[in-house]
Amino acid sequence: MADIHQSIFLLGATGYLGSQLLVLLSASSINYHVVALVRAANQEKEEKLKSIHHNLSVVKGSLDDHEIITEQASKAKYVINCASSDHPGSIKDRAPPAAILEGLEKQSANRPGDPPVYIHVSGLALLNDNARGELVPEDQIPRYTDIGFSLDQVPDDAPHKNCDSLIVAAGTRRQNPVRTVIAYPGWIFGVGEGIKKSTRAIDLFLNTWKPIRYAGTWGPGHNSMNNIHVKDAANALLLILQAAIDGKADEGAEGFYFLAGDEPNVTFHDIATVMGDMMFEKGVHIKGGSEALPTSITEPYGEFFWKLFAANHRAVPQRLKRLGWKATETSKLPLLESLPKEVEAVLRQAQ
Repeated sequence: MADIHQSIFLLGATGYLGSQLLVLLSASSINYHVVALVRAANQEKEEKLKSIHHNLSVVKGSLDDHEIITEQASKAKYVINCASSDHPGSIKDRAPPAAILEGLEKQSANRPGDPPVYIHVSGLALLNDNARGELVPEDQIPRYTDIGFSLDQVPDDAPHKNCDSLIVAAGTRRQNPVRTVIAYPGWIFGVGEGIKKSTRAIDLFLNTWKPIRYAGTWGPGHNSMNNIHVKDAANALLLILQAAIDGKADEGAEGFYFLAGDEPNVTFHDIATVMGDMMFEKGVHIKGGSEALPTSITEPYGEFFWKLFAANHRAVPQRLKRLGWKATETSKLPLLESLPKEVEAVLRQAQ
């Protein structure tokens, strides 16, 4: 059995960001044992993961398997959740209390004075301005920095706030505390080096457009958000993990890390236009470009998607820069230049 102090429980190991993190982790000096939660685990998936990170074992389970998650979280000093930013059951189900925070709380109680570490990947949609895709002057879009940030600065119905509030509460209590960090990436782009090659947002868009056979946005699509290359996002998580191991990470009430590059923000209309033109050239769409999606398409997704895909988000990542982090890959290959390669990767994986 691996030493609890050198154990990492990773959720999302086969996903876009999680598998990229595994790639970087395997090349780092952090030679800890990784336990990966894998839905529908089989020998092929396990072999793929071990080809990336040899010091790894697989536990079969989904985000709904509370008992499995609770048990694994109670046995690893470091828990990293790249799987889902808004799956309350995997964070803590209030009736009965379960999953990650329950397991970490149990571990903290069993080892007083040596609290475990939880690194949770949320998202910058928390900072949305609910622009509904309309054009908003830049000086009227709220800007947030992660130093001095608190969840009280955003509305209660902001995406991610419900789960993130539970995490901060665990990270600030005195009894059975957990050392918590929440990472907030913007739009993650770039072809990944891990198992999943692209952001699931591309899959979602392509599937959303299938019934109408043209590209579109929630509202006119003038909104934009910070973006970051997947390698830079994974490297940020690695630096946070190393800082936590060294006892130098900002945690709890100060444990907010924004993940964003310095490149110009890209509107969702521009993103959809590049994708729409590609699909038209391939004969999949009946026309190129992008336009506002009809209500029949957007309504089934609910209000959450308006805040996710039709709002502006502006974040300044000051904490990561303290750790020496730079978004180098983001500056090498901007989002719109990377996008065609990502679409091709999605289409190949779908074959």
